[in-house]
Amino acid sequence: MPSLRATLCRLITKYGISPKLNKIDSIDETRKKMEKIAKFAKLPPGTQVEKITIDGMAAEWIAANTVREDIVILYLHGGGYNVCSPNTHREFAAHISKASGAKVLLIDYRLAPEHPFPAALQDATAAYRWLLNQGLKGKRIAIAGDSAGGGLTLTTAISIRDAGIPLPSSIACISPWTDLMFTGNSIKTNSKIDPLVTARGGKIMAENYIGDHDPRNPLISPLYAEMSGLPPILIHVGTDEMLLDDSKRIAKKAEDAGVNVTLKIYDKLWHVFHLNVNAMPEAKTAVAEFGAFIAEHFE
Repeated sequence: MPSLRATLCRLITKYGISPKLNKIDSIDETRKKMEKIAKFAKLPPGTQVEKITIDGMAAEWIAANTVREDIVILYLHGGGYNVCSPNTHREFAAHISKASGAKVLLIDYRLAPEHPFPAALQDATAAYRWLLNQGLKGKRIAIAGDSAGGGLTLTTAISIRDAGIPLPSSIACISPWTDLMFTGNSIKTNSKIDPLVTARGGKIMAENYIGDHDPRNPLISPLYAEMSGLPPILIHVGTDEMLLDDSKRIAKKAEDAGVNVTLKIYDKLWHVFHLNVNAMPEAKTAVAEFGAFIAEHFE
């Protein structure tokens, strides 16, 4: 049974955040609304934030007050490839840093519709290569992300594998968007209970990101990718979200390909509920588990 705090967070998500996120007749207005919400973020005490640029791309180092300098999480924020930024995910990245004991590199990858596929993927892989060029070993880098960022986490790892460069230590995804074709059954069955995501908003964002490409392209929708040879994968997802089947199906596909996969399904919880880490115990527990998985797989 969800806690009282979870019930309150669900109501805030449904009536306070979802209308702002999914009313995307104007992407620019939606971005402004999400940035406005981000102003209420509160970083954990002692968090260090350092703004940098990577080949012209804005990024941030985010570190809790007790981290190892030689282990890093490349974090790819969600937002349907259309909205959100380091501002909207800085607080969350700080909690992941604290939970994992690692520094987090949060990048401001390019967004659709101005920059459709493959811009976000190019930026994510460029950031990973940059980390390697700083002298970090792949086994001391993890890639993580939520929602669209979770899908991007997977396609980045697939791209790295196919390029033959050192793989990350692990891949960690929260409610990953893995099928931009929207073929999962939960798109229909959970449409009335998911408090955050709507089919209309998702389809507009998907069209903006896909552009003229095939949505079955495995670097757009990793559900259609060959999964063998990838590092250990963690997937967190809630029972009450439209993208539940995106997680369940890709976990099964990766497992069938011989990949070490951990799929954790949280009962009665919704899309990226982890973002409520400051407000609800279920999110605190999930973020702790998320960080522990990542920490466990560093060399």
